[in-house]
Amino acid sequence: MFSIGDKVVYPMHGAGVIEAIEEKEVLGKKRKYYVMKLSIGDMRIMVPIGNTDDIGLRQVADEEGISQVMEVLQQKRSTASNNWHHRYRANLDKMKSGDILAVAEVVRNLVHRNQDKGLSTGERRMLENAKQILISELVLAFDSQPAQIEDLLARVLA
Repeated sequence: MFSIGDKVVYPMHGAGVIEAIEEKEVLGKKRKYYVMKLSIGDMRIMVPIGNTDDIGLRQVADEEGISQVMEVLQQKRSTASNNWHHRYRANLDKMKSGDILAVAEVVRNLVHRNQDKGLSTGERRMLENAKQILISELVLAFDSQPAQIEDLLARVLA
């Protein structure tokens, strides 16, 4: 169970802060929801409290987790399929997992692939989405601004 003020990550959407817990009636059923404000942009998401495990809602990574992210970003690209469809599905599964290390791996691999061979339109979109998810969590973990985290990522991935 999370509390108001907790920093959490919603897989495929990014990190944010729980601002409120509200009860709403949807399709004739009353349920409690976390109201989460994402750290990037001005979007709010309502997450059903009873579904947090299924959704994969989790706390923002701690200092050790962030250190591991930086290590993953600095490693060489892992081997991936030459078939873009297989590569895309594998990366999408990693992003859906909500695991920050898996998202960091997607960012690293796509950045390196872009430098070597370029990316398809779908992979470029995926890279931008993965970067935003990673940046949103790092913003909260470092208590920083998105532009500073983007600069940090650019330096680490160079």
